[in-house]
This record gives sequence, structure tokens and C-alpha cells, in this order.
Amino acid sequence: MSTTSHLPAARQRCQGCRHYYISHDARFPYACHALQIKSKRQPCQDVLEASGQPCLYRQHKTATSS
Repeated sequence: MSTTSHLPAARQRCQGCRHYYISHDARFPYACHALQIKSKRQPCQDVLEASGQPCLYRQHKTATSS
């Protein structure tokens, strides 16, 4: 099973990824648990800019039952 998104790299978004969260830091509101980074923009955009590849840590969120 592939963990990466089927979206083209330019259209990949962090919403819907299990590692993505909103931080409480107003200067860096977007964050990724897998990469342990906070950013002013979507972390996947930082990954694409730095490596030239889409984020390889992207995993779709799954619904959890309580």
C-alpha cells in the first residue's frame, strides 16, 4: 500500500495527512509531526522546494472510532 498521495507534486496539500497539524505558534502556524517542523506555509511546500520531490511521509488520515 502506497502512503504517498496520487496528486501531482504541485497540487499536493497537507490537509488530510495524518502528520499535519495546526501549531499554536502564530509565526509558524502549520506543522508536521513526521518531519518535526513548523512553517509559515504548508510543510509539503517546504519539502518540495528543498528536495524537488513531493513529501514521502504523507499518509491519509483514517477515521477513528471511540
